[in-house]
Amino acid sequence: MTELLQNLLANYSYGSLGDMLYFHSFKKEPGLVIDIVQDIRAMNGEAVHAGLRKTGMVILGGGLPKHHICNANMMRNGADYAVFINTAQEFDGSDSGARPDEAVSWGKIRGSAKTVKVHCDATIAFPLLVAETFAAKAKRSVDATSRVKFGPL
Repeated sequence: MTELLQNLLANYSYGSLGDMLYFHSFKKEPGLVIDIVQDIRAMNGEAVHAGLRKTGMVILGGGLPKHHICNANMMRNGADYAVFINTAQEFDGSDSGARPDEAVSWGKIRGSAKTVKVHCDATIAFPLLVAETFAAKAKRSVDATSRVKFGPL
């Protein structure tokens, strides 16, 4: 087994997570199955098969999920939109702290993409972002007589 696979297995089997994998392996067939390769193929496939549609990323935090989401978009020559919300700084060289323009240099985000990095805790910024999105849509549904139109947002 290669060192990479050993590290991946170690990440999934460490501590209580490893215990849960063990316990759930005895459940009804097929039990809990973790197929890392299939997961990567599925994630990359979502981006690759987007075709001519635009793709965007809203990344809360960073680390491994950010890496895989950005890499999936690299398979289609980059995302068209990107919002990074985290408290990480770039001075330490972490992937979490990297700005969107760093992802442009790798082809994970297109050069023409609209991007932003929000330096804030995601539990604060994301609810505000979602609320404003729905508030803006609700404002548009108010007609000239200031009556709210009922129906789906």
